[in-house]
Amino acid sequence: MTESAFPRDPEAPEPVKPPVTPAAPEVSRSPVTPAAPEAPRPPAYTPGSAQPRLNRPVHERYPQIRPTSGYGDPRIRHTGPGPGAGTEQEPERSSKLSARLTLALTVVIGQLWGLTIVVDEWMAGNTGTAWWGAGFLVLSFLVVLGLWMIDPKDR
Repeated sequence: MTESAFPRDPEAPEPVKPPVTPAAPEVSRSPVTPAAPEAPRPPAYTPGSAQPRLNRPVHERYPQIRPTSGYGDPRIRHTGPGPGAGTEQEPERSSKLSARLTLALTVVIGQLWGLTIVVDEWMAGNTGTAWWGAGFLVLSFLVVLGLWMIDPKDR
């Protein structure tokens, strides 16, 4: 297995190898096994290539890619969705729905906060405060229900 994971450019200069220094002998009773040789390191990356044909501009290397490829290519028959695809067609409706969603999320956050307060008061034994809190939760639910019923054609 002498091939490197990085194929070498055949026209590139040979990489400089470090000098090999002899290792100090070891004193050991076991049979001596030779050390495995180090794998050669890949050459340092330099932008560009030693082969001048690879350093040409892209339009010279790939002449089949023209600047008009795509919109000016007569081979292309269907260009996909028309202009305005993916954009909002009714911005008024979108803003109305966004405002309703923001209001509904605010009410839901208020309900969660109110539910926390009601449960704390109920557990503390303050049932009068807990009933007022439950009334607040019912009222906020009715607000969301009213928002839902305002414009039935949006459903």
